[in-house]
Amino acid sequence: MAKKRVVSGMRPTGKLHLGHYFGVLKNWLNLQEEYSPIFFVADWHALSTKYDEGLNLNQLSLELVKEWLAVGISPEKSLIFRQSDVKEHAELYLILNMITPISWLERNPTYKETLAQPEYKEKNNAGFLTYPVLQTADIILYDGEIVPIGEDQRPHLELAREIVRRFHFLFKREIFVEPQELLTETPRLPGVDGRKMSKSYNNAIYLDDTPEEIWNKVRRAVTDPQRIRKSDPGNPEVCIVYQYHKIVTPDEEREEIAQLCRQGKIGCVECKKRCASNIEKIVGTIRERKREISDEEVENLLSQGGERARELASKKMEEVNRLIFH
Repeated sequence: MAKKRVVSGMRPTGKLHLGHYFGVLKNWLNLQEEYSPIFFVADWHALSTKYDEGLNLNQLSLELVKEWLAVGISPEKSLIFRQSDVKEHAELYLILNMITPISWLERNPTYKETLAQPEYKEKNNAGFLTYPVLQTADIILYDGEIVPIGEDQRPHLELAREIVRRFHFLFKREIFVEPQELLTETPRLPGVDGRKMSKSYNNAIYLDDTPEEIWNKVRRAVTDPQRIRKSDPGNPEVCIVYQYHKIVTPDEEREEIAQLCRQGKIGCVECKKRCASNIEKIVGTIRERKREISDEEVENLLSQGGERARELASKKMEEVNRLIFH
């Protein structure tokens, strides 16, 4: 039996951090073993909110794919390409925009929540409102059967299915697959200050950070505020550093650290050093692999992937255009 097709993408808006690694990329590694995955660089999506930031989308795209490869995403197992290299995404996006009611888009929870943030109030552009339509095109263009998402993204995929059903109703023929969600467990890894890990907060540990950079960030991480002295019993569950230990530290060592903390037998500095060391074991491997990958290698990979993606996309668009215009 043919493996089901998975479609997922990532915007090239900056360096990837540990949150991306544990929240997305580790899941992608599993998906490429069980499914037939399509992973694309969503550079058009980056323009929906970053159009005025002067991003070098070409270089950011290359750096993004380097990190995918360094983590273990394989072009032999996965189709990897750049969204803007496949113009059929824009063509289908245009057609779907023609049939999608604005009211459907305005009820999108992510749209409403993001628009409420001060930095986005002035960015209420058409592309921002209609990005779920482009997401829909990204998926159904390849008959994507499965889309890995977190719980908060379920409304996006339901909207995609609604758009597909509306298309089929209007044009009297079913030519698209209704994509289904694959709910993925996404561990919440906070930034070192306890807020969401984000470049804008300067609280993220990146996948190409050096050991010194990792230590400098972990060193200022928030710990149990009630613990004043090393001998004071601590509560690991309220400590940001322990949230990292839960994800990066082997079970036996993590349990030992928690017990010593509760007994007041390990200081925060030693605890942070062990945490930073375990982060480096993960990041160091990725960092060194990334250094070995050249821009030229990634350009060739994206060129080949784009060619394969265009073959698939053009066949689907031929079917769409034949249905609508002939």
